[in-house]
Amino acid sequence: MDRDVYNRMNELENRHWWFSARRDIISELISRIFPHDKEIKILEAGCGSGGNLRMLQKFGSVDAFELDIPSCDAAKKKSGIDIRHGVLPDEIPFIDERFDLIALFDVLEHIEADARSLSVLADLLTTDGKILLTVPAFPAFWSRHDEKHHHFRRYTKQSLTDTARKADLKVIFSCYFNYLLLPFVLASRGVKKLSRDESPDESLPPCWLNWLLRRIFALERYIIGKVNVPAGLSLVAVLIKES
Repeated sequence: MDRDVYNRMNELENRHWWFSARRDIISELISRIFPHDKEIKILEAGCGSGGNLRMLQKFGSVDAFELDIPSCDAAKKKSGIDIRHGVLPDEIPFIDERFDLIALFDVLEHIEADARSLSVLADLLTTDGKILLTVPAFPAFWSRHDEKHHHFRRYTKQSLTDTARKADLKVIFSCYFNYLLLPFVLASRGVKKLSRDESPDESLPPCWLNWLLRRIFALERYIIGKVNVPAGLSLVAVLIKES
């Protein structure tokens, strides 16, 4: 990603509606996957500036790595964790350790070798370990946002399943999310395109609107996985090793 994108993430990810509501949804999913009385060992691959680390620390011990050096420093300040520099798929730290959960939150779409990256991460899982990932959904929703963030692709359930299979991984759960606000986001992007508005999608809206959008998006934590939603801006999946 461009430097300005990293800088905006670092500044806004604790307040922006999309980041904060996504954390609520992810936290709900992790609480369903793992027993509440068990502390797990977690690795966040591509932690950015560290906005998810405190949420992950509620579930156990957390390690993390990140490509961008300034973001490593920012993440360390936010979490107190010693963030290591790492690059998927060929320069991954922690190769001698094993994790119950490996998290990739909107990371895989930035990597050209997505299947090989998943394969390398799978080698770091414990016997019953799982990969939890989120990615942008549907190639039809491709926009200037994807280009500015240097995305290689957007996924569907099928294309993510195919990618996982190449890495000898099995998708045991997948669900589209960020659907309640889908019309709003698509309309907003359409207006920007027509008006040639170059402002980034992750700009912080007015306080009242940011509050409202967060509340609406966060409602999905009560529904996710319980209703078969045909479309959404994002896709979440849980992967395990093929037995």
